[in-house]
Amino acid sequence: MIPDRFDYVAPTSVDEAVRALAAGGEDAKVMAGGQSLIPVLRMRLAAPTLVVDLSGLTELTGVHDDGDSLRIGAMTTHYEVQRDTLVREHAGLLRLATDTVADPQVRHRGTFGGSLAHADPAGDLLAPALALDAVMVCVGPDGTREVPAAEFFVDYFTTALAPDELLTHVKVPKLTGWGAHYEKFNRVAQAWSIVAVAAAVRVSDGRIADARVGLTNMAATPVRARGVEEALVGQPATAEAITSAATRAAEGANPPSDGNADAEYRSHLARVLTERAVTAAVGA
Repeated sequence: MIPDRFDYVAPTSVDEAVRALAAGGEDAKVMAGGQSLIPVLRMRLAAPTLVVDLSGLTELTGVHDDGDSLRIGAMTTHYEVQRDTLVREHAGLLRLATDTVADPQVRHRGTFGGSLAHADPAGDLLAPALALDAVMVCVGPDGTREVPAAEFFVDYFTTALAPDELLTHVKVPKLTGWGAHYEKFNRVAQAWSIVAVAAAVRVSDGRIADARVGLTNMAATPVRARGVEEALVGQPATAEAITSAATRAAEGANPPSDGNADAEYRSHLARVLTERAVTAAVGA
């Protein structure tokens, strides 16, 4: 299919992009890597009057050391995130999750910020961002504001971004020395997660000192498995303790039922995948 008509602008600065979005109103769409937007346009599931292409904004690319956190530009591609040494050292969970995104072609074009702003509940970067307590840096006509991941994802394909705001950077707190793993269950022919679990664990003297667990596609937005985290902290890093904690994985979740899996099966998957992810993260 062929997209409907729309105006196109390729700004050369963030300020110019914000002005274009403000002028375009709610019918304007931002294009980062285009890996989600272009298929939707071709199927005419979206018909924006204006597309704002951010591909020329090199100021929004790269991974930077920001003291206690990493600052990742929204236009940094998945491929760049995968291979960045800072991400590998300080945010290993993010690299592991990015390894599972789509295929090499998409990872070379798709962007870190674009995936988060798209807010697909089956997307693989939302739960890691939530588990890592990432903070989204948003820029609009009224200036810059920071939104924690826990407040950024609002509903299916919906974020806290205003129509005239851009996601410019993401601050990811460093979890240096933590074990991490991303366990994903999906159809072989598709990369979208039916359910996935992001786990980061800090072990000290044989006991779990801290734990972060996020769930993919267990609700309209990513879910933090607080019950699992509470059950893990202070326990010995053993298979028995992990198995017991994983039984709480679906607490507080609202899994959907669709052609891939019903809610009951997704809850089962969440428990099984949580046990696997935490076990791999602690090296038990």
